[in-house]
Amino acid sequence: MALDPVAYEPYDDPDDFIREVTDRIWVQRDVSYIVDNYEPDSIVHGGLGTVIGRDGVIEGSLMRIAGTPQHVGQAEDVVWEARGDDAFLSSHLVFSADEILVDGVVKRIRKRTIANCLYRRGRMVEEWVVRDELASCLQQGIDPAEAARAQRFRGYEGSMTEQPPKDVLAAGDSGPRPDDFRPECETVLEFIEEVWNSRRYQKVTDYMHRDLFLHTVGDQTVVRPDGYQRDLLALVAPFPDARFEVRDVQTNFAERYAGLRVAVTWVLRGTYRGTPAFGPLTGGEVELLGVSQFLVQGGRIVKEVRVFDEIALRAQIDAGRTETFTDTNIY
Repeated sequence: MALDPVAYEPYDDPDDFIREVTDRIWVQRDVSYIVDNYEPDSIVHGGLGTVIGRDGVIEGSLMRIAGTPQHVGQAEDVVWEARGDDAFLSSHLVFSADEILVDGVVKRIRKRTIANCLYRRGRMVEEWVVRDELASCLQQGIDPAEAARAQRFRGYEGSMTEQPPKDVLAAGDSGPRPDDFRPECETVLEFIEEVWNSRRYQKVTDYMHRDLFLHTVGDQTVVRPDGYQRDLLALVAPFPDARFEVRDVQTNFAERYAGLRVAVTWVLRGTYRGTPAFGPLTGGEVELLGVSQFLVQGGRIVKEVRVFDEIALRAQIDAGRTETFTDTNIY
């Protein structure tokens, strides 16, 4: 089914729409354009929870822009997919290298953000946004634990509180999707189930190219299967019962971005009772919202860009820190 131009007018296509709208708000600083761009009851899910209503988006955007007024977010990828004939879901990977004055020294802060946006007839309906705030802290010399203590985890509402979709290739949190690139989507989903959830880390090479790249939080880049395995182990070790729920999928093929990409919105659910990577264990449950964009070539994954907010995760753990939890690894 062809996408009606009403979904992205006055721009050429959803890719052009997303890049130009983002630039208008964040670089040209037309904050008022959010009124035209977002529905009044729009919903935004982020690392710290859910915000309902356009006013919260306007206030939050204004504060972020004021904090880094020289900010330029460069579109690194836009994975968009139709949602019916008048809507689309985009996964917008934004790269920034802002220069910030820290203790009298100019520092370049490199970070990535992924905003998954559901637009219907040119208006934002629901958004899932994750930022690499860990990179900001590390490059400015800020203690991540201290940064987390200044934040408050407000919790999730709406679709984020519902059970994960039963058949995410038919319909995710954003609604029914076209059955595009099914073999590649199935490969990525099987990879997540087998390697991420079932802990069959030796099977990384069954799905990923030997010369793989993983761009992940803290502005870190990992290469080769061994590096990928170690990074994934470090992610789940604090939450040994962790499971990754897939909430949404979208695909797009574009030569501009090296071919076929599969974007996956996921939530890690687990209990903080493993490796004490974020301070004393609490035994409390966590919900970590993340987005991964996979580049698939020749039926194999050659690159993943994974973004989540580790500072928000720390804040969530701190919010449940009422008493020290102790557990002993007897194995």
